[in-house]
Parts: sequence; C-alpha cells; structure tokens
Amino acid sequence: MNIDVGLPAEHGTRPKLGLARQRQGGSQAAREGCYPLVERQGIDAFMSLRLPEADADVLARRDEIVAAMRAIVPGEGVIDDPDMLRPYESDGLTAYRQPPMLAVLPETTEQVSLILRWCHDNGVKVVPRGAGTSLSGGALPLADAVLLGMAKFNRILEIDYLDRIAVVQPGVTNLGVSQAVADEGFYYAPDPSSQIACSIGGNVAENSGGVHCLKYGLTTNNVLGVELVMMDGQILRLGGRTLDSAGLDLLGVVVGSEGLLGVVTQVTLRILPQPEMARALLIGFSSVEAAGQCVADVIAGGIIPAGMEMMDRPAVHAAEAFVNVGYPLDVEALLIVELDGPENECAYLIGEVERIALANGAISCRISRDEEERLSFWAGRKAAFPAVGRLAPDYYCMDGTIPRRRLPQVLRGISEMSERHGLGVANVFHAGDGNLHPLILYDANQPGQLERAEAFGNDILRLCVEVGGVLTGEHGVGVEKRDLMPVMFSEVDLAHQQRLKCAFDPDLLLNPGKMFPVLHRCAELGRMHVHHGQVPFPELPRF
Repeated sequence: MNIDVGLPAEHGTRPKLGLARQRQGGSQAAREGCYPLVERQGIDAFMSLRLPEADADVLARRDEIVAAMRAIVPGEGVIDDPDMLRPYESDGLTAYRQPPMLAVLPETTEQVSLILRWCHDNGVKVVPRGAGTSLSGGALPLADAVLLGMAKFNRILEIDYLDRIAVVQPGVTNLGVSQAVADEGFYYAPDPSSQIACSIGGNVAENSGGVHCLKYGLTTNNVLGVELVMMDGQILRLGGRTLDSAGLDLLGVVVGSEGLLGVVTQVTLRILPQPEMARALLIGFSSVEAAGQCVADVIAGGIIPAGMEMMDRPAVHAAEAFVNVGYPLDVEALLIVELDGPENECAYLIGEVERIALANGAISCRISRDEEERLSFWAGRKAAFPAVGRLAPDYYCMDGTIPRRRLPQVLRGISEMSERHGLGVANVFHAGDGNLHPLILYDANQPGQLERAEAFGNDILRLCVEVGGVLTGEHGVGVEKRDLMPVMFSEVDLAHQQRLKCAFDPDLLLNPGKMFPVLHRCAELGRMHVHHGQVPFPELPRF
C-alpha cells in the first residue's frame, strides 16, 4: 500500500494520512503489505487520529484469547468486562480514547513471557502499559489487542549502596525509588513532574527527564541494565550493574523505544548520594527574552545548574494560585535555578548566577534560605500542569526541544500562533536544555476546539524542527507526533528505524500504530531491487 503522508500547506490544517489504496480485511492486509490506518470510530467519532485497522479474525476469537490469558494469569488477572476496561481506554493524552479488547495484569516475568509467546504464535497484537501517565498516547490501546498492564510489578528487589544501584520492577514509581533510599542519603536523579505516579517502566519506555536532567542526565544516563521479554517470549538481559558492558549497546536502543521492541520486567538503576547542599534562586524578569538570555549566559559561563526551569506569566499566575508559595506576580518570566554540591562551591555559584541575572535586568531575585523554602520554589513548578487546569477545562501539553539560543524566537512564534488559532497558551519548560512544554488551553466541549488545539500543537512542533530542534524531548512520539515524523526524518531515516523494530518484532505485533506514520511489513523493508534480472553485487552470497 502506498501511503502519502501529507503535511499541511498552511497553518490550521491538521496533517492527514492520505490512503492511496485501502485494502479490506485486517489480517489479509497485514499479510499483503502495510497495516492500513483507519479513522478511529466509536466513543470519539470526531477524533481525527488514525489507528491500525482492527483485525476481524482476531476479534472473532476474543473468547478463545480470554480463555488462553486466564490459563496463564489466573484469578483476577484478566479483565474483559467492557465497563471494567474503561480505565484503560486512554493514557495521559486523554483527548484520544479506545477501549482494549481485553487487559491482562501479570505478576511475574514468566507470565509475561507466556503471554507474549502465545500472542506471537496466534497473531495477536499487544500494547504494554505502565502507570498510564504517557502524554503522547504511547499506551493508547487497540480494539483488537491485548493490553498488558505492568502495575503489579511494583517491588524493589535489591538496593546495593556500595555499588550505588537499585534493582526494581517496572511498576515501581519514580518517586518511590528515591524514598526507598533516602534514609541512607541517596536518591534517583531523573524526576519528571509526574514522579509521584509515573512508573520506572514508563520512564524507560519514553526516556523521561525532569527538572534535574540538565546536570544528571535523562533516564538513559541512569539505567544500567534491564530484563526484557521479546514478543516471541524470549527473555534477554541487557547491560548489567556497571556504567558500561561488552557488545553492542542494545540497552541504549531499548531505553526510549516506547514499548515497540519488548516488555521490560526488571530495571537496574544508578542511585546517587544526596548533595551536601542544594539551594535555589527564584528570579523574575520583565521579558521572556531577558530570561532566555540569562539562561544562555549562565551555561556560557561554565555553570551547570542541577536544574533550570522557566515559566511565563500565565503559568506563574496559575501555579501561585494553586500552591501559594510566594511567586512574584509582576513578572513576565520566572526562572528557578538550583545549584548543588559542596557548601563553598554552592555558595560561590549562587553568587555568580545572581550576578548574571542582575546583568540581564532581573527585577527580582530570591535565594532559598533552607530546604523547606527550596522545596517550596519547586512545588509551584511541579504543580504547573494541574495548576493550568484552573485556566481552561482542557489543555494539550506539548513537548518539543530547541537550541537554547532560539528560545525568544520560538516563544514569539508560539504567541503569534496563539492569536492565529484563537487559543490561550501557558509556557513551562526545562530552560537549561531547551525542552519546551507549551500548554494549549481549550474546551473539548466546544465544537472545533480540539482540532484547533491539535493544529496549534503541530505548528509548534514544526517550528521546533525548523529552528534546529526535535519533535520530542521526553514525552515520546507515540500517536501524538507520529504523523509529524516526516517533518524531521526522511523516508530512508524512517525505514532504517523500522528495520530495527523488525529485528526485535518481525511480525509487528508489539504496540503497532505508534511512532511510524507508515507501518511497512518487515519483508517489504528488506525487499531487494532486481534490474534486468540482475541483483546488486551478484558475487556476494545471499541468505
């Protein structure tokens, strides 16, 4: 099947997948070529997102599949009642919903292996799910797929303070790791805003970051090893207990693979000693441009803060109304800069950051006096997403990354788009590494507003790529950014990425419909061009 990924020629038009030829019958289409992407109907008939066409043959075998899953996971581990499946119909990207065919909640790696092997042998798709906090639709179910919920994998298996590692199951929450090692003076550095709820397995899938990733790295920099179950049921161990291991870096491939390559059942994490001191500055500016220049000057001065976050006026006002921590309300942009390390070093760097901020026209500068005040500075930033919920019934959280020097230009562009699309926006972002999180405000109950929010978000992401950035910083591609992948990657780029998926999942049964706008079958990607009866390099052996 030829699928033309058409990008909008003008603002306000959502990119659509033009189907040059639509095959009928899911299983037959899968055998012949690409899985067709179809308009998702049902609970949200207005939704413009396209998902792989449901396989009628699989749906007809639903009772058989349920019985097979119950034989592997007895008791209450299989959910097939439509009402009980409602909580699984969406993840954190709640604009899109699709109830799964059924949900299975295993408790052991052996059960996961048996489930995947059975589904592999019987041609049934599987969608892995962690805590369901994904903001890109990475865990959005399919109508003909088994949803594999990993919430029962919630144990910390080992903590080794000498080796500075924690071995955990994927259902353990991000914050739970830090809490488990806090009494011994350790913590886990990556800290997404959803850390109280998001799971380590989901962090691995999306390569999550957080406010402290500027200095301490993303999830990929803090994962030492994983246990991975392949779609055919094989169990692999990648990495180990040290910073590097022999062989190809398959661990680096798996972290950030969005559930397309395998299901993680165990993770070995790097834990760090808590710094001797950590203090934060709350710096207000009369313009976003001045705040952006301050960020650039701090980094250019050789200072790497533990965290450096920015919020614009709407986000500041929403956060302050929500948590009442004393944010200044007369500023256009607010920077939170945290320094940590030995006491003398920390004190010196605080002075340097304050000097740079004042040189850039800061109109207020407040330095935390103790740990309680430092945490209060962060409380508003951590609560920014729910706080913005006070401004509109719904919001659409974007996730693009840009070069820091482009920050003023991109924020001006977002402001112009806000006027053009007729929707408000609040900006919250990891200023230190250029990871933007514009929050587009809309009301899904008002006809056309969701579509305008989607178009607004697509324009933001295209702008990020135009200025030398990327489509995602930490939320992943999922279904949200899938149709925009050709903005950033050529057909050759995308084909090579999908070849990698084919090496792990040749039948394309694991989390299909995510990341790739055109879902080629693996044999099609490996097709050889024959010209006048001659293959390329005929002297080479063929396998």
